[in-house]
Amino acid sequence: MRSFLLHLSENKRLAPLIMNNAVSRRVARRFVAGETLDDAIEAGREVNRTKRSASLDLLGENVSDEAGARHAAEDYLTIFDRIAREKLDANVSLKLTQLGLDLGAPLCQELLEGIVAHAAELGNFVRIDMEGSAYTQRTVEITRRARTKHPNVGTVMQAYLYRAEQDVKDLLSAGCRMRLCKGAYKEPPDIAFQKKRDVDANYIKLMEMLLSSGIYHGIATHDPPMIQAAKKFVRERNIGRELFEFQMLYGIRTDLQQQLVREGYRLRVYIPYGTDWFPYFMRRLAERPANLVFFLRNLMPQSTRPHDE
Repeated sequence: MRSFLLHLSENKRLAPLIMNNAVSRRVARRFVAGETLDDAIEAGREVNRTKRSASLDLLGENVSDEAGARHAAEDYLTIFDRIAREKLDANVSLKLTQLGLDLGAPLCQELLEGIVAHAAELGNFVRIDMEGSAYTQRTVEITRRARTKHPNVGTVMQAYLYRAEQDVKDLLSAGCRMRLCKGAYKEPPDIAFQKKRDVDANYIKLMEMLLSSGIYHGIATHDPPMIQAAKKFVRERNIGRELFEFQMLYGIRTDLQQQLVREGYRLRVYIPYGTDWFPYFMRRLAERPANLVFFLRNLMPQSTRPHDE
């Protein structure tokens, strides 16, 4: 089912059917703050009110023309301005294909560095999301080049990729901040672990490398065993809770988010918004059975839904 849903996330014909469906739009609002920057700002305010940080993300990927890439870059400048004006505790995440990576690295690098420079002027930080494996090498290279000019940029490592360990080592040598996640794309067995236990083992290995580095990183997971492994490691190594943060997705395991905050850990919520929410929505359905069950239950007529115990 996971593979099937990930395949559907790339289906351009299906996207309008899902996005124009009232039930789908309602369910998507569990995972997506809304379609406007105002929606994201309000979600950020609510997150901050409950002592959590935020990372805003304007949804969109694989822009096919330069005008679209430049428009997205302007949107990100506006996001940073609004964060500063609203005094939110928030940074920004973005995808390089939204900045024209498919059109060539030079354009993408130019737009990214303009955004990072603007964020630096405002004392803020840019997180470069990691996309499918076809973009991994270019994302690492562009991140390293951007960091030679600006320290306020980092990226994401996906633990299911075999290459992630070497990438972590290389980026740590450049002083790069990273978000560690398991990975949300369908990847073949020649480049990625296929079994959960193998992904989990690699995640813990990479997590320990990151937390031992002395650099501030994000440990992104909703998986209680991974969270417990991180807690145990920092306790045994006497690593302060102010030296890293847990990260989770908007609308997912809010109970666990609040528990970590009560325990004194830093917690950042990834808040996506925008009109191009279909691929993100499908990946969220694919990664957790509970998300798919929630969606399917909402498709049922109210009178036929099973009652909660």
